[in-house]
Amino acid sequence: MRRVTTTLAAAGIAAALAVSATACGASSTQSSSGSSASGSTGGGMKVGIAYDVGGRGDHSFNDSAARGLDQATKQFGGTPKELTAKTTDTESDREQRLSDLATAGYNPVVAVGFAYADSVKAVASKFPKTTFGIVDSQVAGANVDSMTFASPESSYLAGVAAALKSKSGQVGFIGGVDNELIKGFQAGFQQGVTDTKPNDKVTVQYLTTGSDLSGFSSPDLGKSAASGMLSKGIDVIYTAAGSSGSGAIEAVHGQKGAWSIGVDSDQYQDPGLAQYKDSILTSAVKNVDVAVLDLIKSVHDGKPLTGNNTYGLNNGGVSLATSGGFINDIQSQLDAVKKKIVDGQIKVKSTP
Repeated sequence: MRRVTTTLAAAGIAAALAVSATACGASSTQSSSGSSASGSTGGGMKVGIAYDVGGRGDHSFNDSAARGLDQATKQFGGTPKELTAKTTDTESDREQRLSDLATAGYNPVVAVGFAYADSVKAVASKFPKTTFGIVDSQVAGANVDSMTFASPESSYLAGVAAALKSKSGQVGFIGGVDNELIKGFQAGFQQGVTDTKPNDKVTVQYLTTGSDLSGFSSPDLGKSAASGMLSKGIDVIYTAAGSSGSGAIEAVHGQKGAWSIGVDSDQYQDPGLAQYKDSILTSAVKNVDVAVLDLIKSVHDGKPLTGNNTYGLNNGGVSLATSGGFINDIQSQLDAVKKKIVDGQIKVKSTP
């Protein structure tokens, strides 16, 4: 196995993945661990993936991971197995899900989301010949690839765009759950806004707190929160809340002159959100697909990735989407800010 600090697939692959459409997902059945499962047939690799709540079809975080799986399946063939977490999952449920995949011979086993961190730590040690991947968390282990993303950096750019496009001087941030990860999105966004226009006001709202992860899978909550912000004169809303973000995007679309900012995937390109795309200003993209493909390819090549692999603005791991052309008029300003972040002239905060 090899240990690396940073890795990134070729830019051409990343570009191709960015426009692939997997948002609608597949039909599912119940697995033995009580989560939804789907699979495919054929020869080649056996890749197992355990999605966070919302799963394939969340128009966001999980869908980005699914694109990486789909691209790997096209390249290497195989019989992927997909399992999806429930909001009611216990730590035992998550461990069982990963153990089931490893026991059945799936390799690598990819866990999508920080909620799987403890489970990966517990299960990976029991299956030393299986490579495990964990998205958005760092887990020590000789056979674990920790895929982390500099999301505050892309969120900073989203904040700059929001400040430059807002006519009211009021912008909003909606987070799914008030945990450390999502607060990083908030921190970068707030800093981007205030560094650009110090007098602009940023309103922050979280959908759920603590261990209640339903904030990542409740479009109705996202819609309600966004509607409340719009009623107060807020005209640009950035939502980092998984599939709950689709509700916020819907609400913004119904308000003339307002903009939404998507997250994780280029949500302008998402077929499931096509009817709202004219109000999606941009998206702070997290290329989970690239990281997942990197891991699967490394296992296929017999040189599994391990250690902490960081994806940021410097290597294309995160970015700000340009689909729709709505930020073309401010692109030069955004490019200048991006350069300052990459060069270290701007230090982006990871906590509010």
